[in-house]
Amino acid sequence: MSLDGAYDDGNIFARLIRGEIPSVRLFENDAVLAFMDAFPQSPGHCLVVSKTSRARNILEIEPEALTAIMLGVRRLARGVRTALQPDGIVVTQFNGAPAGQTVFHLHVHVIPRYEGREMAGHGRAGQADAGELRALAERIRAALD
Repeated sequence: MSLDGAYDDGNIFARLIRGEIPSVRLFENDAVLAFMDAFPQSPGHCLVVSKTSRARNILEIEPEALTAIMLGVRRLARGVRTALQPDGIVVTQFNGAPAGQTVFHLHVHVIPRYEGREMAGHGRAGQADAGELRALAERIRAALD
């Protein structure tokens, strides 16, 4: 999919926001939702999405919605750092299929990195064990400010 196009209300993140499909939620407010990635590149991989914007990518998002997302990303990254003590944290966002975007609802990845541990490629990771996701989420939620 190119950088231009119509927003699909049936995309997986829109459905997740509406509660139509399950997720392991970390926090949410009127503007954003943070949740565990079901196909994590590294243990503790999380996502932040806007609950108010229909932007498919960063080129389309309203400034207020982008601000809310980035504040959510910072909060989540701090919680991941405290809870999981990674050696580094990758914050990434893809725009368009050629750039690696697979879900066309703007989202930001927060991925803990650990020295000496390989990170699975984007879109190539297997599905996580639900119990492991819930356990990681509990630790991250407890560390959120």
